[in-house]
Amino acid sequence: MLTQTAAPPPPAPQPFPLAEKPAPQHLHFLNLAGARTILTPGLAAVDHALADAHQQQRFLCVLGDAGVGKTFAVHHAAHTRFPQAHVPLHLGARPKPADLRAHLHRTLQLNGAVPAEPAAADALIRRALTAKPRIVVVDEADRMPEACFEYLRFLHDDLPGGLCVVLIAGQHGEKALRAQQMLHTRTTRWLTLHPLTHDQIPRTIPALHPLWQTAAPDQLWLLDGHFAHGSLRRWALLTHHVQRTLTTTGAPHPDPGLLRQVIRRIDTSHRP
Repeated sequence: MLTQTAAPPPPAPQPFPLAEKPAPQHLHFLNLAGARTILTPGLAAVDHALADAHQQQRFLCVLGDAGVGKTFAVHHAAHTRFPQAHVPLHLGARPKPADLRAHLHRTLQLNGAVPAEPAAADALIRRALTAKPRIVVVDEADRMPEACFEYLRFLHDDLPGGLCVVLIAGQHGEKALRAQQMLHTRTTRWLTLHPLTHDQIPRTIPALHPLWQTAAPDQLWLLDGHFAHGSLRRWALLTHHVQRTLTTTGAPHPDPGLLRQVIRRIDTSHRP
């Protein structure tokens, strides 16, 4: 009598590779200790798009829901590929052109205080931007009023070779960016990043942090469905809290009960 042998289990999904150059730890959400830089499709897409925008010295718009890693990907690509060109601007809500001038003056490390006269401030900024190609990165760009977009257009058009400007915005901010007519002819690409898909979870999370290296795909899918929802930021948040709980309790690894306890303690009423 022939006996039927059990089918072998499906092979474990191969994790995404690590990026050739890791991001500095401060770029990871919560400065997460032990976090690694994974070459996800989103990270690779931003890297290629930024290289193209930098070569052409034009605008690049990067969109996506909160927590998908768009800001991390942009700053990683700029910091690792073009460290001498990276000009990150950290603007507050509803900035004015004067705020852009002040931030550019400081980030470009220009001498002295920001000139009170806009023309004098612009002359210093233009001189620094003309000296070598730069990548100006503006997060939450949809919060800028039209006057700030016009100021960036002025800088781009006034420089002989143009100016690479990366505008980052959430999905809800895409309408605000597309309403800016000046972007229509000055933008190399509109790139949208998405949350991790079901198939990408077991390929990403074990590589993201050693804490999840031995976790089975079913466990990762369960955690993602209950808490992370494909958001890299929420996975970093969960990892941070699990690490703290392991340190406090002395537990050697995160068993299901500990994970449920951590998730209950974190407010999950809103996704990031």
